[in-house]
Amino acid sequence: MKILDIANSQLGKEETPRGSNWGEPVKSYLATVGIDFPASWCMAFVHWCSVQAFKNTGVKNPLIKTGGVLRQWNEINGYYKHKEPQAGDIFIMDFGGGHGHTGFVSAVNGNKIETIEGNSNDTGSREGYEVCAKPGGRLISSCVGFIRLPSL
Repeated sequence: MKILDIANSQLGKEETPRGSNWGEPVKSYLATVGIDFPASWCMAFVHWCSVQAFKNTGVKNPLIKTGGVLRQWNEINGYYKHKEPQAGDIFIMDFGGGHGHTGFVSAVNGNKIETIEGNSNDTGSREGYEVCAKPGGRLISSCVGFIRLPSL
């Protein structure tokens, strides 16, 4: 679960100033997907974590280089898509109108997943200001699916 260790290491990291979608380390997350301006960054956070996890492993990172949650889901090879979550998976949410949210599944508890997510906050906003663990989790049924990366 190396990727979860990396995601956990970022807990509490925030935008500067809050509400700006900018500042360090957000600029670094966005840079891994080729974005050099303030933007929603939940997918960029996930991509950044995956880049760190796959570094020096000899294993190709299957994630698409994008800041778009739904683009990631629509374009990633179907081999990596799953309907039932496991710890370490990437959850994908679709709010309609091209708006999505993502992060990592840290645990599965019944019909809920515990998560670590960027561009969120303690109330679970998809337009928050920090990397946080969503208290109380999210309903599995609120996700369109899960991306399972190769084990490292």
